[in-house]
Amino acid sequence: MAYLVDTNILVYRFDARFPEKQAAAGDLLRKGLTEDAVRIPHQALLEFVAVVTRVRAGSRSLLAPDEARRETEELMAQFPVLFPNAALVRTALQGAAAYQLSWFDAHLWAYAEHYGLEEIVSEDFEHGRLYGSVRIRNPFRRG
Repeated sequence: MAYLVDTNILVYRFDARFPEKQAAAGDLLRKGLTEDAVRIPHQALLEFVAVVTRVRAGSRSLLAPDEARRETEELMAQFPVLFPNAALVRTALQGAAAYQLSWFDAHLWAYAEHYGLEEIVSEDFEHGRLYGSVRIRNPFRRG
């Protein structure tokens, strides 16, 4: 079964501040690559570059801009990238209203709904909840 991964999965792979999440994200992406199961929304690539290159207070960015560009190219080569269209944006608008999701979460959900994916892997939604035909799985959840 193919599933959509959220930006946080991509970012944790490079965030040594959270070693358990870093390991889990790396394992999930490796397994997803082997099984051809991971799908990445265009939105997550945009957010990935922004998050990993942002300078954090009292620290530096997770990746230098050239590293972030290289990693984004690698992600695009390894995993299918899903792109938005007018129907997907309309679905996101409806999802934001129906489920009271933030715009970015509604847009992410719309990718899964539009492309017929049954699952979003993310820590940003309620684990196990069903939104339309899409269930949420938090890979960092204990128990």
